[in-house]
Amino acid sequence: MHHNSAPSVRHLRVREERGHTVLEFHGEIDILAALEIVSCLDSATGGPEPRVVIDLRPVDFFDCSGLRLLYRARRRVLAQGGQLHLVCTDDLTLRVLKVTGLARLLPPSASLDEALSRPEATSGSW
Repeated sequence: MHHNSAPSVRHLRVREERGHTVLEFHGEIDILAALEIVSCLDSATGGPEPRVVIDLRPVDFFDCSGLRLLYRARRRVLAQGGQLHLVCTDDLTLRVLKVTGLARLLPPSASLDEALSRPEATSGSW
């Protein structure tokens, strides 16, 4: 599935890199941003065996709406037999991921290269 023609939204940049669809979130990821992002996220995670990386490095603010997007992406990718990786370096966002348990289910990488080098998605239980 080729995603370069994905609609452009303010809080998301979509590109292909090394066989993965990279969803780069931008700015404040709150309920309004999540509403913008969800259709692109669903497109990237809906096909057979999707290979997706969500990059949170350009994010300034990340609330429970962003967490719901990550859980949604993970559930959809695993249901399709795919791979999902996360890139995150912000201390506050990393703390939120750890406190909610999402860091165990979707271990964050410190760089895009590290995420793209991971062999498969984490398949921990919900």
